[in-house]
Amino acid sequence: MADQAQPPTSTLVIPPDVQEKFGPILALIQGSESMNNEERQYWINILPIMTHEQLKNLEDILTSEKKQLAAIDAKYSKDNTQAANGTSAESMEEKIKSRKEKRRQSEQEDLQQEQSKEEDILSQIQSL
Repeated sequence: MADQAQPPTSTLVIPPDVQEKFGPILALIQGSESMNNEERQYWINILPIMTHEQLKNLEDILTSEKKQLAAIDAKYSKDNTQAANGTSAESMEEKIKSRKEKRRQSEQEDLQQEQSKEEDILSQIQSL
């Protein structure tokens, strides 16, 4: 989809009265990624003879397409951001592991000191 940039409007023939009357729907037609220029020109040509209901349906379809593509782009953007942050998550995990190891070592040293104190106290009691 990234390959299909918005088409240059110079390749489409849009009469001034159609441009004036159908400006918003023309923008949707020109921005549609599901059409090629031939299809865009077809829709531009038949706009003046379409009923109000047909125009509304076309506008709804093109608006829906635009929203869905925006949602897909947002999802992929979010996935890419999360993937980029994945390295941050990995580094955070490493930091957490490092902190846990330091805490474990500190607890082990405290335990050894307590045992040493206990032994000293026991030897003092036995020497009495």
